[in-house]
Amino acid sequence: MPKRKATMTAHPATDATAGAGRRAMPVERLPQPCGIPPAGAVPAPAGHPHGDLDRAGRAAVARATAGVSPQAVIDAWSDWATHLARSPGRQLELAELAQSSALRLLGHAVGAAGGGAAPAPFEPKPYDHRFVHPAWRMPPFSLWQQGFLAVQDWWDHATDRLRGLRTHDADRMRFQARQTLDLVAPSNFPWLNPEIIEATLESGGRNLVEGAGHFSQDLLHTLTQARRPAPEGYRIGTDLACTPGKVVYRNHILELIQYEPRTGSVHAEPVLIVPAWIMKYYILDLSPENSLVRYLVEQGFTVFVISWCNPTAAQAELSLDDYRKDGVMAAIDAINAIVPGARIHANGYCLGGTILAIAAATMARDGDARLASATLMAAQVDFVEAGELLLFLDESQVAFLEDLMWAQGYLDRPQMARAFAAIRAEDLIYSRAVQRYFLGKQDLPTDIGVWNADTTRMPARMHSAYLRGLFLENRLTAGRFAVEGRVIALKDIAVPLFVVGTEQDHIAPWRSVYKLALFTDCDLTFVLTKGGHNGGILSEPGHEARHYRIGHRPKDALYLGPDAWCARHVPREGSWWPELSAWLARNSSGKVDPPGMGAPELGYPALADAPGSYVHQT
Repeated sequence: MPKRKATMTAHPATDATAGAGRRAMPVERLPQPCGIPPAGAVPAPAGHPHGDLDRAGRAAVARATAGVSPQAVIDAWSDWATHLARSPGRQLELAELAQSSALRLLGHAVGAAGGGAAPAPFEPKPYDHRFVHPAWRMPPFSLWQQGFLAVQDWWDHATDRLRGLRTHDADRMRFQARQTLDLVAPSNFPWLNPEIIEATLESGGRNLVEGAGHFSQDLLHTLTQARRPAPEGYRIGTDLACTPGKVVYRNHILELIQYEPRTGSVHAEPVLIVPAWIMKYYILDLSPENSLVRYLVEQGFTVFVISWCNPTAAQAELSLDDYRKDGVMAAIDAINAIVPGARIHANGYCLGGTILAIAAATMARDGDARLASATLMAAQVDFVEAGELLLFLDESQVAFLEDLMWAQGYLDRPQMARAFAAIRAEDLIYSRAVQRYFLGKQDLPTDIGVWNADTTRMPARMHSAYLRGLFLENRLTAGRFAVEGRVIALKDIAVPLFVVGTEQDHIAPWRSVYKLALFTDCDLTFVLTKGGHNGGILSEPGHEARHYRIGHRPKDALYLGPDAWCARHVPREGSWWPELSAWLARNSSGKVDPPGMGAPELGYPALADAPGSYVHQT
């Protein structure tokens, strides 16, 4: 098997700072006119040994705060409080709101005391399921619920955007206020939650005993970070990630899986799926009934999937460009050997779509015409409107995370998972805690739940470059992202694009995903589907209560904004997967006999059965 040499070359756009890894890395930079430093460049640390003491101290604090910079929190509070203090009009508005809310609560309490059907003046947000039990509508529980919702409503107004207040600080303040209120919600306390009281009376307190056992198990797991075995019926390679195939290439960063054909003939152009390195690839090959991989194979496509390694501290110096060269491009080279002469339908999911867009733009710049099309699923190329994850990112936050990764060599998934859970803390943290610890209910295993618990890491240097070059400085769409010393442009991509956004995505908001239409001129099909970041993509045919919108933009057509696009395209019932299959077929050149599994004579033998070994790395 031919081996590809790992390259660690630093690039001016993807390695903007030397502080990403355990030691300073030399950074190549493009010549700058008039001696102006590159945009976003950060001065290299002085290198004095006392600097390591500072970084070690910050890393220790970062572990305790789950990577949240105290300075960023203080800055947001200070900015908000200062502007509110010199805004007497807003203060009067908030005082009037408090008075109005108090009167509405008083009216509700009087009506409830009189035994009448007093209408609730405040309603939970659509995604808030903490108060669904019928007893929350009856006193005294309704008074506690309404009081909490009234305070929540007041803080929503108090942290609304204020003239002169930085938008980022206003949004961060609202997030912090919501986190604090979620902690003290009446649903979290057994003596205030009617559902817990009812369960305790019915079971004689057994729910609390079982909940205490669950809490002990979770505490031990948190302290030891021991890997939990997959539940029965959810084993990797047997029940999940079980589409038949072979590992046909392996290097230090990936295993390439080729799936066995299930039809007598196949489309001439193979499909390469590039998942995000933040996740195990089998989110796209879960159970047989909701596997996108299996679906495409059954539609007559030759499918290849990248299975990323789970990096350790020894791989801290892997760069973002390593993932492009030794990841995406290495996979394309292997597929070209196995299916000679065929162009490739490339498909990127989440961060995999971002690195695929970078690779596609680089290939277009360099005259590499091996792509037949590109599909980007819930993937962003512009990060100005990147959703609530931006609340965790500014210079202080990124530097804080860099120091944490400097000490560890990587960012661990549990540290990332806390940020994702905090975005919907009322459901992902507190509602689950109530169910598990006070109601004594076990978590029911699901395929996506098992996948979500199968955590991964991200190497320090790559993640630092990703946060700075893409999230913080938005270089890719600003014309300042260089690959191998030269800037790339998304508008150079000429192959047809199939872009998927999901309606409730808090990681890659669909309007942000849609912005690819603003930075490209090629033929583009956009799909907006029901669901969130994962659930919207796993929208197999037959899935109940699914819908999607689809629209086509011809090459060189005028730009249409996202809201206007949404208004113009009506929802269609069902799954969007058949639309993808039909689109791939239209952009293919016909049917041929299935290729062989691997190409042993060219150095790509079948090394192992799917799902390979990297998916089992812990």
